[in-house]
Amino acid sequence: MTPPFDRARHLARRATIEAKAVRVMRDAGLTGVKRSRATLRSMKTWKGVMAGGLVAAAELTPDRPALIDEIGPLTFAELDRRTNAIANGLAAMGVAEGDSIAVLCRNHRGFVEACAAAAKLGADVLLLNTGFAGPQAREVLEREGAKIVLADAEYEAVLTDAVGDLPFVLAEETTGGEHTSHGDLLVGTARTAPPPPSREGRITILTSGTTGTPKGAHRPNPPSLPSSAAAIFDRIPLRVEQTTVIAAPLFHAWGLSHLLVALASSATVVLERRFDPERTLATVAAHRARGLIVVPVMIQRMLDLPAEVRARYDTSGLEVVASSGSALPGSLAIGWMDAFGDNLYNLYGSTEVAMASVADPSDLRAAPDTAGRPPLGTVVRLYDDAGQPVADGTVGRIFVGNSMQFDGYTGGGTKERIDGLMSTGDVGWIDEAGRLFVSGRDDDMIVSGGENVFPREVEDLLADHPEIAEAAVLGVPDDEFGQRLAAFVVRTSGSSLDAAAVKAHVKAHLAGYKVPRDVSFVDELPRNQTGKVLKRELR
Repeated sequence: MTPPFDRARHLARRATIEAKAVRVMRDAGLTGVKRSRATLRSMKTWKGVMAGGLVAAAELTPDRPALIDEIGPLTFAELDRRTNAIANGLAAMGVAEGDSIAVLCRNHRGFVEACAAAAKLGADVLLLNTGFAGPQAREVLEREGAKIVLADAEYEAVLTDAVGDLPFVLAEETTGGEHTSHGDLLVGTARTAPPPPSREGRITILTSGTTGTPKGAHRPNPPSLPSSAAAIFDRIPLRVEQTTVIAAPLFHAWGLSHLLVALASSATVVLERRFDPERTLATVAAHRARGLIVVPVMIQRMLDLPAEVRARYDTSGLEVVASSGSALPGSLAIGWMDAFGDNLYNLYGSTEVAMASVADPSDLRAAPDTAGRPPLGTVVRLYDDAGQPVADGTVGRIFVGNSMQFDGYTGGGTKERIDGLMSTGDVGWIDEAGRLFVSGRDDDMIVSGGENVFPREVEDLLADHPEIAEAAVLGVPDDEFGQRLAAFVVRTSGSSLDAAAVKAHVKAHLAGYKVPRDVSFVDELPRNQTGKVLKRELR
């Protein structure tokens, strides 16, 4: 039974959290008088971090590079003026407050300029997945009511079939083409600031769609409390004016959150349109980057490079390698830290609940498969199927409470809530040290012959095998046992591993009912743009 609400105790706890948040922000370099005043003033005027953070950074550090991409650097002052021009150009095309602007861009200045220009107009932004085909793009654009699309040139063919009568602007530097471009809007358009909006522009992020059609999730601006701003700095030691390479897709919540952090902290962001493992290491070395933002499959691809290739690049300046988007398989965390130092931070969360927990290097050294501990201002609690809290060490459904959660799907509906906390859709357990472990999706559990099996345990074991590059496990129908385990395995180069050896490896380490009865060898696992395995395609 939930205890009665104690207002005095709640307010005392809230005050303690906010006081700690101020200390966290001070340590990150965010609480100087000049910076605080400029940031608060700009945030109030421009209704959020995307525009307000940029305007404040342009005032505080006008000559510092805001971003560096394949074209070159842009200072914060230049980026501010350019987004003014693009916003004014979009307004001339009829875009107004409350309109929805769809953005389909890879990681480069066009993405940042499109989102910041929309924010300056008070328009909403719909972030499209760069892996979309025409039918998917059409479905989402119609469902979300987009008024205009800003996209990379490479998606022109995809959007020709998808946009219908919607205006289509190329988020590119080119000029004079068939479609209006950012380059066209930057020529002859006033670079003075547009009138500040009366409302905040909302950002709609699409869910990963690993189990079906991606849903739109509204991401509101969090409350103006120190704890909202300090949460990510509490568990990940980001710093003001650092240089960060964002390799994770910007259209995903993980990449986007670090773009917003960079704008709020005058950090320089280095972007590349496509991830390449060796080129990413070269970029980190060339810019002496302190931070690198990735999804787990990127860590695996960089570790897969021959040691002599990795040794070509001096990455000793990396102090924060922040990963999220999917689980870290097997001993990947240990492998990374042994090769690149104890700089890995793994965040667990979702589009809906935002941050739930972060595992820092000490957590990962102690328990490589942990999801870590909740950041400041976040509560993680586990419940059973009846909605009752479970004890530490007991598997339960994971629920999260913080100030950064989404406020519902655009098509209606939300996630389950208990005691004000929101479900992640996962199950897991908490150890005696307070570390969270995620067993898997609550609907991924396989019941085989009356025994419960979560695929991740078997996947992690297989991933640690020296002749297995990666593996996925799922349940398939079985007449005798209800379900049986099926494993899809990618062998390392030159391996002759067979199904019998895979089964023997699992049997030697896990209970017999966890041994896959089917083993299929594939060249690669199907993944979405953020690296999550698409198990529906394997089925």
